[in-house]
Amino acid sequence: MFAHRRRQAGSDQNQADPDKLSIAINYCSGSRRLRSIALALLCLFATQAKADAEPAIAVDVRMQGEEVIVDVSFHVRVTPQEAWAVMTDYDHATDFISKLEKSVILTRTNNMLVVSQKGTMGFGPFSVPIETVSEVRLSPYQEIRGRMLSGNMKRSQSTTRLIVDAGGTRVVYHLESIPEVWIPPLIGRALVEFETRARFRQLVGEILRRKALADAKR
Repeated sequence: MFAHRRRQAGSDQNQADPDKLSIAINYCSGSRRLRSIALALLCLFATQAKADAEPAIAVDVRMQGEEVIVDVSFHVRVTPQEAWAVMTDYDHATDFISKLEKSVILTRTNNMLVVSQKGTMGFGPFSVPIETVSEVRLSPYQEIRGRMLSGNMKRSQSTTRLIVDAGGTRVVYHLESIPEVWIPPLIGRALVEFETRARFRQLVGEILRRKALADAKR
């Protein structure tokens, strides 16, 4: 009789308490989310530290409610015409912008283009798709104005200006957009800044690559 009671008590101790099990599962799930966020922050900070060692591209990101405002400025030792040739080469942009999967000029009328692009922003659990069709108005070698016509953003418009400056060209970019997807406030600003700087660094790299090839042929 006593032995039976001891066995029953041992069996009761081995049974999982549903409340405690639920707490443990939620804790583990929360821990995984926290680890993902911490890892993303570490990657961003490490990359930011590397970017700080290359201060050629200035990026400022402001988040005002649901609107994201981005300002970029950099100087590159090429003529406005050489920079322009790369910045308006939408049909080949996927060759040098790593997270751009598709970029096609749908129509061209004088200095007005309609461009379709598809890509991603972010990485890991914070990666989101971006797909747009935009109207692009060109003022050759001086200004590019873009306005989203359709896509998975609520609104997006940008202006890029090219200014002759100190033996080269200064590029000044301004973007105002309202994403449809939620951007985590904890890392949203840092994520947008990271993606913007990475994209413009690739753009500058392609400008300089083409410049070097052209100089080598002379």
